[in-house]
Amino acid sequence: MLDVCLLGTSGMMPLPGRWLTALMTRYNGSSLLIDCGEGTQVAIREKGWSFHSIDIICFTHYHGDHISGLPGLLLSMGNAERKEPVTLIGPKGLERVVGALRVIAPELPFELKFVEISSAEETYEINGYNIKAFQVKHNVLCYGYSIVIKRGGRFYPERALENQVPQKYWNRLQKGECIQDGEIQYTPDMVLGPERKGIKLTYCTDSRPVKAIEDNAALSDLFICEGMYGEKEKDTKAKEYKHMTFREAAKLAKAARVRELWLTHYSPSLTRPEDYLGEAKNIFPHTKVGKDRKSTTLEFEKDE
Repeated sequence: MLDVCLLGTSGMMPLPGRWLTALMTRYNGSSLLIDCGEGTQVAIREKGWSFHSIDIICFTHYHGDHISGLPGLLLSMGNAERKEPVTLIGPKGLERVVGALRVIAPELPFELKFVEISSAEETYEINGYNIKAFQVKHNVLCYGYSIVIKRGGRFYPERALENQVPQKYWNRLQKGECIQDGEIQYTPDMVLGPERKGIKLTYCTDSRPVKAIEDNAALSDLFICEGMYGEKEKDTKAKEYKHMTFREAAKLAKAARVRELWLTHYSPSLTRPEDYLGEAKNIFPHTKVGKDRKSTTLEFEKDE
């Protein structure tokens, strides 16, 4: 299962009760952040989660409302005696940007590993997370992310026996390992059925609607997408500043056939996003207003 918490939902500037942009997930003891706006570590504390287990931080882009909370978070992680490395993923310039921010956090008791995205789409496997970054359309280089938790095939002991697989290897093969025993090689398909449907989460902020978002969000269990503006009169502004409206996010969700859409990254002028939810729900009924600390647990489908 994948725990998901929308830590901050505000764009541009924080408001009372609304921190800047951040999303956190937890899977198998490892936590992942996407963006780290001002107030992120406070929101983690308010949620009752721990930042000690954050192993991966992904950045959509380097505007201040998406990265300004990073130095304080790193300091707090260091003060909590974290020693394990933290992997940072983001557009080109990541190490330079983080290096500049670390003027106020120069010494950390853990290593920072930098992964700079160098093409329109890239995929990474870290701690059981399959992370796909895909380029979107903002006024600076910007990426969305799909997080997939893969699920292997069901274990069939009868298949293992039929293939004369020694029982001492069953557990390792279930974990996807190939085993060489003398001249005999044992492979996972000798004990497992076909790969089953996993869990998919897609997150995108600061973009105009583009095909890359629809393609990468396809069939997501949860699609979290910016709805900078809910008001119809803000359509022109959304196009000018390369943002999205509620209706545009809902159209993407419908086209991508996702299970559920959460709106986020609201304009500071949009103090009551729920007032504009109706039109989005008319397009995609499973649309919900994202709020700070809104959470869910995504689970694997039950086997029949």
